Amino acid sequence: MPRPMLLGAVAYAPKVVAIWEGFKAFFLRRGLDFDFILYSNYERQVDAQFSGEIDIAWNSPLAWLRAERLARVRHVTDRVRAVAMRDTDCDLTSIIVVRADSAIRSISDLRGKRIGVGAIDSPQATLIPLQWLREQGIDGERDATVVRHDILGGKHGDHIGGERDAAAALMAGKIDAACMIDGNNLSFTQEGVLAAGRTRVLGRTSAYDHCNFTSSPQAGQAQIERFAELLLEMRYDDPEVRPLLELEGLKQWRSGRTSGYAVLDKAVTTTGFYTPEGTIGIAGYRY
Repeated sequence: MPRPMLLGAVAYAPKVVAIWEGFKAFFLRRGLDFDFILYSNYERQVDAQFSGEIDIAWNSPLAWLRAERLARVRHVTDRVRAVAMRDTDCDLTSIIVVRADSAIRSISDLRGKRIGVGAIDSPQATLIPLQWLREQGIDGERDATVVRHDILGGKHGDHIGGERDAAAALMAGKIDAACMIDGNNLSFTQEGVLAAGRTRVLGRTSAYDHCNFTSSPQAGQAQIERFAELLLEMRYDDPEVRPLLELEGLKQWRSGRTSGYAVLDKAVTTTGFYTPEGTIGIAGYRY
């Protein structure tokens, strides 16, 4: 008996089980034999893609870049593809936030200051904003002090815990600026982590994309195409589908694209987070 199509996902929060049980039932009702495996971190998940354990992975943008590099060195780039992504994965930005009463008025004023970031492996709260700052003339390693908030290594910042801690440290005066994805600026204010009216945005990165479903090199292409077809048929106004989409934070699935990963790819190359061969190259990374 052939095995079902197997998807890998990272268990960054308890809701992940409910999400993928719901998607499993959705796919099975439509004739796609489907199951999923949960991983504790993205590095194990990407390894599983290339060992043949899973057929497709719900990858962070950082995990996508590692899969892309592994595919290139193994000459399977035609089979490792960004198959689909959420509408909410496209055209995001990160921001650098300071307290409203801060004397910091421009990016250059960050020289010599304490810049709070998320976890070491967070694209949105560490890698991308620090790369953007480098391009504005502020190198965190040379021109300022980067204060990292490492929580749950290997989750690639999905849990936003480190990002939230950086926001709290900003309000407590422990750091002078905090990096976060734009949407969390509002969320943290609603939560009370950031005090309403007491912060302002100092800078904003260029746009980038977030997660995607990445096909594994050994996956059956007919299964992958059927999986993508069923995703793209989902409609937010369908009462069966809407709870699943809301749990996963989207209104519409889109075909995958890779044009939005250039800024993160540059950050990964600059820091040596991954080598060109897809091995982990950064010191101090625990997952």
